[in-house]
Amino acid sequence: MRDTNILIVDDMWDCLLVLRRMLERHGYAVRLAQSGPEAIEQIERRAPAVLMFDVMMPGMSGLEVLERLRANSATARIPVILVSGLIGDDDVLGGYQVGADYYIIKPCTDQQVLRGIALVLGDKEAAEADERAA
Repeated sequence: MRDTNILIVDDMWDCLLVLRRMLERHGYAVRLAQSGPEAIEQIERRAPAVLMFDVMMPGMSGLEVLERLRANSATARIPVILVSGLIGDDDVLGGYQVGADYYIIKPCTDQQVLRGIALVLGDKEAAEADERAA
């Protein structure tokens, strides 16, 4: 069992469940949130090792959450993976410009998600092993 805890944020319950099942199958501890404010509240209580969130959410977008996290010295260094249906170059570049560490386009595969987590955690060996397995 890995001790890496991951917070997944998406307003779509089915997306949360799919990612949670996949990550738990690979030994990750997973927490869920369905909105930006809920995610910020959870992060303030217990910072995750990795954040994964959707860009398009009502009320507070994933980019707004990311900007807020990067502006706070207590949360600025948490690795963030954006998982989004926005596929345009401007969308992806915009995510990186705001401070994302990795960007995955939905729908995504287990290998894409696992490789992204390994990369943002600095586990180059695991990322390369995932790439060879793909």
